[in-house]
Formats: sequence, structure tokens, C-alpha cells
Amino acid sequence: MSSDPITHIQSRDNPLLKELRRLSQDSTAYRKQGRVWLEGDHLCRAALARGWKPAMAIFSESFWPLAPTEWAREATKTIVIKDALLADLSGLESPAPMGFVVDLPASATLDPAAASVILDRVQDAGNVGSILRSAGAFGFKQIIALKGTAALWAPKVLRAGMGAHFGLRLVEGLEPDALDALTVPLVVTSSHQGALLQDQKLPYPCAWAMGHEGQGVGAALLARAKVSVRIGQPGGEESLNVAAAAAICLHASSVGR
Repeated sequence: MSSDPITHIQSRDNPLLKELRRLSQDSTAYRKQGRVWLEGDHLCRAALARGWKPAMAIFSESFWPLAPTEWAREATKTIVIKDALLADLSGLESPAPMGFVVDLPASATLDPAAASVILDRVQDAGNVGSILRSAGAFGFKQIIALKGTAALWAPKVLRAGMGAHFGLRLVEGLEPDALDALTVPLVVTSSHQGALLQDQKLPYPCAWAMGHEGQGVGAALLARAKVSVRIGQPGGEESLNVAAAAAICLHASSVGR
């Protein structure tokens, strides 16, 4: 286990527990604290696999004797919390018996030449996390979140991302004018405009723009787009969920290089 003494928490009023509660329940607390809460072994393993070192490894009392030694060994501090108190932090139906707190790196700056996904006011945490998973899978290593997009490191986004965060360059809080620095072409998709995706020669690298769930891509991005495509929907539905559309478009770019 870790060489540092183990801290045991059994009081709801413990200051560290209050800090953990903010990280686990406030979607933007990470911006003030500079760290995030990773709940469950899947996210923790994904972080370790990408070389992230936890500032704290946190375990329930009942799970602590069973915890793999490497989880505590990798952490700067080891915290053991009464089961009911740790469960109270959870956002899951079945609370996980362990988690990590990891320090975030300094805010990333925009890489003008990177294959990117632009999130234009995408507000649903599940959609944002799913898009990050697709971006990582298909080689788009930079995520550019414009103002109005769900917080990228929010707990629900982290869970939906399933570990994709740790392999991506995440830039958030930008205005559309910042996109003028990109040296890769901006590509937009619509249900009703542009050439069919399968008929279009897609540029790579590029920056795909994915828009608001109800309003789509905003006018500022449409004006900057070099390519506009639409996804054929022979079944006749009005539109696709933005995360589904992103997966289709990013896959098409990936296999069409």
C-alpha cells in the first residue's frame, strides 16, 4: 500500500469529505479546485493506463482490505471512508466502493493543426461524454468546447466518456472567434443541407462541428465552414441525436483518410 499514513474518515463533517462532495455533485467544482473525482474502477484504471497519477485513492471501509495494492501505491494519499459516507457521494444507482481524485493539468491551449471536434453549445452531459468517446476512438484528439457547452470534466460527462478524457486535449470556454486560429478546415453536418456524407471527399485532418441538441450548429460556425454534409436518413426521421451523428461523421473521416 502507499507509504504515507492512511487517513480514516467517519464523520460527515470532515472537511475533506465536504470537498469530495463538491467534486462529485457540482458539475463545475473542478474549475475552482483544479482536480476531479473519478468514481469506480473503470475510470480509475483508464486514468492509470494513460499515466495519470491520483492525488488521492479513496476506498470504502469494507472494500479497503480487498483493494488491489497498486491502486493505493500509485496515489499520494490513501483515504478510507465509512461505507455509508462514501455511498452518499455517489452519483450512481449502485455506488462504487472506491475512486480517485486526480489533479488536472494546466488549461490546454488550442492546437491549430489538430484533428478536432468542436462542441457548439452541446448541453447534455451524456451526449458530450459519448462524443468524447467517439473522438478518441476515431483519432480526433482535440475537443474544443465553446461557451454554453456542458462542463467537460463534470461527473456525468466523465462517466459517459468512459475514460476517453485521459487521452484527449480538452479546450473549453472558447468564443467562436477563437476558431479563426485553426489551420484545418471546419466541417459541419446538417439533416437537410450539404452533400450526402458518403458522396463527399472528407478532408483530414479537419475540425468537425457538432451543434446544440435543438438548434444545431450556430450561424458563426456555419459561416466559417469549408465543407457541409448531411447524413442520409432513408428511414425518414427528422434528425439524429448529436452523439449518434458525431459517431457517424467521425468514423467516416477516420476510414476515408
